[in-house]
Amino acid sequence: MSAGHGPGHGHGHGHGHGTAAQAHRGRMVAVLVITLVVLVVEVVGGVLSGSFALLADAGHMLTDAAGVALALGATAIAARPATATQTFGWQRAEILAALVNGVVITVVGVLVLVGGVRRLVHPGEVEAGLMLAVAAVGIVANLAGLALLHRGQAESLNVRGAYLEVLGDLLGSVAVVVAAVVVLATGFVRADGVASVVIGLLILPRAFALLREVAHVLLEATPAGVDLTAVRSHVCGVPGVLGVHDLHAWTITSGVPVLSAHVEVTDEVLARGEAGRVLDDLRRCLAGHFDVDHCTFQLEPPATSATEARTHA
Repeated sequence: MSAGHGPGHGHGHGHGHGTAAQAHRGRMVAVLVITLVVLVVEVVGGVLSGSFALLADAGHMLTDAAGVALALGATAIAARPATATQTFGWQRAEILAALVNGVVITVVGVLVLVGGVRRLVHPGEVEAGLMLAVAAVGIVANLAGLALLHRGQAESLNVRGAYLEVLGDLLGSVAVVVAAVVVLATGFVRADGVASVVIGLLILPRAFALLREVAHVLLEATPAGVDLTAVRSHVCGVPGVLGVHDLHAWTITSGVPVLSAHVEVTDEVLARGEAGRVLDDLRRCLAGHFDVDHCTFQLEPPATSATEARTHA
Protein backbone atom coordinates (compact mmCIF):
# COMPACT_ATOMS: atom_id res chain seq x y z
CA MET A 1 0.00 0.00 0.00
CA SER A 2 1.09 3.54 -0.57
CA ALA A 3 0.00 6.75 1.12
CA GLY A 4 0.42 10.36 0.14
CA HIS A 5 -0.78 13.87 0.71
CA GLY A 6 -2.87 16.11 -1.48
CA PRO A 7 -3.31 19.88 -1.54
CA GLY A 8 -1.53 21.74 1.21
CA HIS A 9 1.26 19.23 1.67
CA GLY A 10 3.77 21.87 0.71
CA HIS A 11 2.55 24.00 3.64
CA GLY A 12 3.48 21.51 6.25
CA HIS A 13 -0.07 20.59 7.21
CA GLY A 14 -0.76 24.05 8.38
CA HIS A 15 1.50 23.86 11.40
CA GLY A 16 4.10 26.13 9.93
CA HIS A 17 1.74 29.04 9.40
CA GLY A 18 -0.84 30.84 11.49
CA THR A 19 -4.50 29.99 11.73
CA ALA A 20 -7.11 32.38 10.37
CA ALA A 21 -7.58 34.15 13.70
CA GLN A 22 -3.86 34.81 14.15
CA ALA A 23 -3.84 37.09 11.11
CA HIS A 24 -6.26 39.43 12.91
CA ARG A 25 -4.75 39.57 16.39
CA GLY A 26 -3.91 43.28 16.14
CA ARG A 27 -7.47 44.18 15.19
CA MET A 28 -8.87 42.05 18.01
CA VAL A 29 -6.61 43.83 20.52
CA ALA A 30 -7.88 47.19 19.25
CA VAL A 31 -11.49 46.01 19.63
CA LEU A 32 -10.73 44.81 23.16
CA VAL A 33 -9.41 48.25 24.15
CA ILE A 34 -12.42 50.01 22.61
CA THR A 35 -14.80 47.62 24.36
CA LEU A 36 -13.22 48.17 27.78
CA VAL A 37 -13.38 51.95 27.39
CA VAL A 38 -17.06 51.88 26.41
CA LEU A 39 -17.76 49.41 29.24
CA VAL A 40 -16.54 51.90 31.82
CA VAL A 41 -18.48 54.75 30.19
CA GLU A 42 -21.72 52.72 30.16
CA VAL A 43 -21.38 51.59 33.79
CA VAL A 44 -20.88 55.16 34.94
CA GLY A 45 -23.65 56.41 32.68
CA GLY A 46 -26.02 53.65 33.78
CA VAL A 47 -25.49 54.38 37.46
CA LEU A 48 -25.83 58.15 37.06
CA SER A 49 -28.85 57.98 34.74
CA GLY A 50 -30.62 55.10 36.49
CA SER A 51 -30.94 53.25 33.17
CA PHE A 52 -31.00 49.44 33.45
CA ALA A 53 -30.71 49.25 29.66
CA LEU A 54 -27.31 50.94 29.83
CA LEU A 55 -26.21 48.60 32.63
CA ALA A 56 -27.47 45.64 30.59
CA ASP A 57 -25.45 46.79 27.60
CA ALA A 58 -22.45 47.29 29.90
CA GLY A 59 -22.84 43.71 31.14
CA HIS A 60 -22.87 42.59 27.55
CA MET A 61 -19.76 44.66 26.92
CA LEU A 62 -18.07 42.86 29.83
CA THR A 63 -18.75 39.47 28.25
CA ASP A 64 -17.52 40.84 24.94
CA ALA A 65 -14.25 41.95 26.53
CA ALA A 66 -13.85 38.57 28.23
CA GLY A 67 -14.70 36.79 24.99
CA VAL A 68 -12.20 38.76 22.92
CA ALA A 69 -9.51 38.28 25.58
CA LEU A 70 -10.27 34.56 25.64
CA ALA A 71 -10.09 34.43 21.85
CA LEU A 72 -6.74 36.22 21.85
CA GLY A 73 -5.36 33.80 24.43
CA ALA A 74 -6.63 30.80 22.49
CA THR A 75 -5.12 32.19 19.29
CA ALA A 76 -1.74 32.45 20.99
CA ILE A 77 -2.05 28.87 22.27
CA ALA A 78 -3.10 27.68 18.81
CA ALA A 79 0.16 29.06 17.40
CA ARG A 80 2.20 26.57 19.42
CA PRO A 81 3.91 23.98 17.21
CA ALA A 82 2.77 20.40 16.80
CA THR A 83 4.38 17.68 18.91
CA ALA A 84 4.42 13.89 18.96
CA THR A 85 1.45 13.91 21.36
CA GLN A 86 -0.36 16.92 19.82
CA THR A 87 0.00 16.18 16.13
CA PHE A 88 -2.16 19.12 15.04
CA GLY A 89 -0.69 21.37 17.71
CA TRP A 90 -3.15 23.34 19.82
CA GLN A 91 -5.31 24.65 16.98
CA ARG A 92 -8.53 23.30 18.51
CA ALA A 93 -8.00 25.76 21.39
CA GLU A 94 -9.68 28.38 19.21
CA ILE A 95 -12.80 26.23 18.91
CA LEU A 96 -12.89 25.55 22.66
CA ALA A 97 -12.61 29.30 23.28
CA ALA A 98 -15.53 29.89 20.92
CA LEU A 99 -17.50 27.26 22.86
CA VAL A 100 -16.88 29.00 26.19
CA ASN A 101 -17.70 32.32 24.56
CA GLY A 102 -21.03 30.99 23.30
CA VAL A 103 -21.99 29.62 26.72
CA VAL A 104 -21.12 32.91 28.44
CA ILE A 105 -23.12 34.93 25.91
CA THR A 106 -26.11 32.65 26.50
CA VAL A 107 -25.98 33.12 30.27
CA VAL A 108 -25.69 36.90 29.96
CA GLY A 109 -28.56 36.98 27.46
CA VAL A 110 -30.83 35.16 29.90
CA LEU A 111 -29.86 37.44 32.79
CA VAL A 112 -30.43 40.58 30.72
CA LEU A 113 -33.79 39.29 29.53
CA VAL A 114 -34.93 38.52 33.09
CA GLY A 115 -33.71 41.89 34.35
CA GLY A 116 -35.44 43.69 31.51
CA VAL A 117 -38.77 42.00 32.29
CA ARG A 118 -38.42 43.01 35.94
CA ARG A 119 -37.76 46.60 34.89
CA LEU A 120 -40.87 46.51 32.74
CA VAL A 121 -42.97 45.40 35.69
CA HIS A 122 -41.30 47.77 38.17
CA PRO A 123 -40.04 50.81 36.19
CA GLY A 124 -37.74 53.40 37.71
CA GLU A 125 -36.87 57.00 36.92
CA VAL A 126 -34.14 57.56 34.34
CA GLU A 127 -32.10 60.55 33.19
CA ALA A 128 -32.87 60.18 29.49
CA GLY A 129 -30.48 62.90 28.27
CA LEU A 130 -27.41 61.24 29.81
CA MET A 131 -28.71 57.85 28.73
CA LEU A 132 -28.92 59.08 25.12
CA ALA A 133 -25.42 60.58 25.14
CA VAL A 134 -23.77 57.44 26.53
CA ALA A 135 -25.62 55.16 24.10
CA ALA A 136 -24.50 57.36 21.19
CA VAL A 137 -20.88 56.90 22.29
CA GLY A 138 -21.50 53.16 22.31
CA ILE A 139 -22.81 53.25 18.74
CA VAL A 140 -19.70 55.04 17.46
CA ALA A 141 -17.38 52.65 19.28
CA ASN A 142 -19.23 49.56 18.06
CA LEU A 143 -19.16 50.77 14.46
CA ALA A 144 -15.39 51.13 14.77
CA GLY A 145 -15.15 47.59 16.17
CA LEU A 146 -17.25 46.14 13.35
CA ALA A 147 -15.05 47.83 10.77
CA LEU A 148 -11.95 46.32 12.37
CA LEU A 149 -13.35 42.77 12.46
CA HIS A 150 -15.40 42.69 9.24
CA ARG A 151 -12.82 40.96 7.03
CA GLY A 152 -11.63 38.49 9.67
CA GLN A 153 -15.12 37.27 10.63
CA ALA A 154 -15.43 35.51 7.28
CA GLU A 155 -12.20 33.59 7.87
CA SER A 156 -12.21 32.56 11.54
CA LEU A 157 -14.88 31.21 13.88
CA ASN A 158 -13.17 32.93 16.79
CA VAL A 159 -13.08 36.30 15.03
CA ARG A 160 -16.69 35.74 13.96
CA GLY A 161 -17.66 35.26 17.60
CA ALA A 162 -16.08 38.60 18.49
CA TYR A 163 -17.72 40.23 15.47
CA LEU A 164 -21.16 38.96 16.46
CA GLU A 165 -20.67 40.25 19.98
CA VAL A 166 -19.81 43.74 18.72
CA LEU A 167 -22.76 43.60 16.33
CA GLY A 168 -25.04 42.70 19.22
CA ASP A 169 -23.63 45.62 21.19
CA LEU A 170 -24.32 47.97 18.29
CA LEU A 171 -27.94 46.85 18.10
CA GLY A 172 -28.19 47.12 21.88
CA SER A 173 -26.88 50.67 21.81
CA VAL A 174 -29.42 51.53 19.12
CA ALA A 175 -32.18 50.12 21.33
CA VAL A 176 -30.97 52.28 24.23
CA VAL A 177 -30.94 55.38 22.00
CA VAL A 178 -34.52 54.69 20.89
CA ALA A 179 -35.60 54.15 24.50
CA ALA A 180 -33.95 57.40 25.59
CA VAL A 181 -35.68 59.33 22.80
CA VAL A 182 -39.03 57.80 23.78
CA VAL A 183 -38.53 58.76 27.44
CA LEU A 184 -37.51 62.31 26.47
CA ALA A 185 -40.45 62.71 24.10
CA THR A 186 -43.24 60.99 26.06
CA GLY A 187 -42.03 60.32 29.60
CA PHE A 188 -42.73 56.58 29.13
CA VAL A 189 -40.03 55.24 31.50
CA ARG A 190 -40.90 51.62 30.79
CA ALA A 191 -39.12 52.14 27.47
CA ASP A 192 -35.91 51.49 29.44
CA GLY A 193 -37.21 48.04 30.34
CA VAL A 194 -38.34 47.42 26.76
CA ALA A 195 -34.83 48.24 25.51
CA SER A 196 -33.36 45.82 28.05
CA VAL A 197 -35.62 43.02 26.85
CA VAL A 198 -34.69 43.82 23.24
CA ILE A 199 -30.99 43.58 24.13
CA GLY A 200 -31.57 40.17 25.72
CA LEU A 201 -33.48 38.97 22.65
CA LEU A 202 -30.66 40.19 20.41
CA ILE A 203 -28.02 38.34 22.42
CA LEU A 204 -29.56 34.86 22.56
CA PRO A 205 -30.03 34.03 18.84
CA ARG A 206 -26.43 34.86 17.95
CA ALA A 207 -25.21 32.87 20.94
CA PHE A 208 -27.13 29.84 19.71
CA ALA A 209 -25.79 30.34 16.18
CA LEU A 210 -22.20 30.42 17.46
CA LEU A 211 -22.75 27.29 19.55
CA ARG A 212 -24.24 25.52 16.54
CA GLU A 213 -21.14 26.30 14.45
CA VAL A 214 -18.86 25.14 17.25
CA ALA A 215 -20.80 21.88 17.52
CA HIS A 216 -20.42 21.42 13.76
CA VAL A 217 -16.63 21.53 14.13
CA LEU A 218 -16.44 19.42 17.31
CA LEU A 219 -18.66 16.74 15.77
CA GLU A 220 -16.27 16.71 12.79
CA ALA A 221 -19.03 17.39 10.29
CA THR A 222 -18.15 17.99 6.65
CA PRO A 223 -16.86 21.57 6.21
CA ALA A 224 -19.17 24.03 4.54
CA GLY A 225 -18.48 24.21 0.82
CA VAL A 226 -17.07 20.68 0.55
CA ASP A 227 -19.35 18.36 -1.44
CA LEU A 228 -18.19 14.80 -0.74
CA THR A 229 -20.26 13.46 -3.62
CA ALA A 230 -18.38 15.74 -5.99
CA VAL A 231 -15.07 14.82 -4.32
CA ARG A 232 -15.81 11.13 -4.85
CA SER A 233 -16.67 11.77 -8.49
CA HIS A 234 -13.43 13.64 -9.13
CA VAL A 235 -11.30 11.03 -7.36
CA CYS A 236 -12.89 8.19 -9.30
CA GLY A 237 -12.20 10.09 -12.52
CA VAL A 238 -8.42 9.86 -12.05
CA PRO A 239 -6.85 7.28 -14.42
CA GLY A 240 -6.04 4.04 -12.60
CA VAL A 241 -8.56 4.64 -9.79
CA LEU A 242 -11.30 2.03 -9.39
CA GLY A 243 -13.14 3.47 -6.40
CA VAL A 244 -12.92 5.30 -3.07
CA HIS A 245 -14.17 4.46 0.41
CA ASP A 246 -13.74 5.68 3.99
CA LEU A 247 -13.95 9.21 2.61
CA HIS A 248 -13.97 11.77 5.41
CA ALA A 249 -13.73 15.56 5.58
CA TRP A 250 -13.68 17.60 8.78
CA THR A 251 -12.29 20.80 10.30
CA ILE A 252 -9.44 21.11 12.81
CA THR A 253 -10.05 24.83 13.38
CA SER A 254 -11.29 27.74 11.30
CA GLY A 255 -9.49 27.74 7.97
CA VAL A 256 -7.96 24.27 8.43
CA PRO A 257 -10.13 21.65 6.71
CA VAL A 258 -8.87 18.06 6.38
CA LEU A 259 -9.76 15.23 4.01
CA SER A 260 -8.75 11.56 4.00
CA ALA A 261 -9.73 8.59 1.85
CA HIS A 262 -8.86 5.01 0.92
CA VAL A 263 -8.44 4.94 -2.85
CA GLU A 264 -8.68 1.64 -4.72
CA VAL A 265 -6.35 1.42 -7.72
CA THR A 266 -5.71 -1.22 -10.34
CA ASP A 267 -3.09 -3.90 -9.80
CA GLU A 268 -1.23 -2.47 -12.79
CA VAL A 269 -0.79 0.89 -11.05
CA LEU A 270 0.89 -0.77 -8.07
CA ALA A 271 2.89 -3.26 -10.18
CA ARG A 272 4.27 -0.52 -12.44
CA GLY A 273 5.14 1.77 -9.57
CA GLU A 274 2.68 4.45 -10.68
CA ALA A 275 1.44 5.26 -7.17
CA GLY A 276 3.28 8.59 -7.23
CA ARG A 277 1.62 9.56 -10.48
CA VAL A 278 -1.84 8.73 -9.10
CA LEU A 279 -1.17 10.76 -5.94
CA ASP A 280 -0.02 13.72 -8.03
CA ASP A 281 -3.18 13.44 -10.15
CA LEU A 282 -5.35 13.32 -7.03
CA ARG A 283 -3.60 16.36 -5.59
CA ARG A 284 -4.02 18.36 -8.77
CA CYS A 285 -7.63 17.25 -9.10
CA LEU A 286 -8.67 18.39 -5.64
CA ALA A 287 -6.52 21.52 -5.70
CA GLY A 288 -8.40 22.72 -8.74
CA HIS A 289 -11.88 22.12 -7.39
CA PHE A 290 -12.00 22.08 -3.58
CA ASP A 291 -10.92 24.32 -0.71
CA VAL A 292 -9.22 21.53 1.20
CA ASP A 293 -5.73 22.28 2.53
CA HIS A 294 -4.85 18.86 3.91
CA CYS A 295 -5.53 15.63 2.07
CA THR A 296 -4.27 12.13 2.90
CA PHE A 297 -4.85 9.22 0.53
CA GLN A 298 -4.16 5.56 1.10
CA LEU A 299 -3.74 3.69 -2.17
CA GLU A 300 -4.68 0.04 -2.05
CA PRO A 301 -5.58 -2.86 -4.34
CA PRO A 302 -9.27 -3.64 -4.81
CA ALA A 303 -9.13 -6.78 -2.67
CA THR A 304 -8.13 -4.78 0.41
CA SER A 305 -11.40 -2.88 0.65
CA ALA A 306 -13.41 -6.07 1.04
CA THR A 307 -11.60 -6.97 4.28
CA GLU A 308 -11.66 -3.53 5.92
CA ALA A 309 -14.36 -2.26 8.23
CA ARG A 310 -15.80 0.81 6.61
CA THR A 311 -16.88 3.80 8.66
CA HIS A 312 -17.95 5.77 5.62
CA ALA A 313 -19.63 4.44 2.51
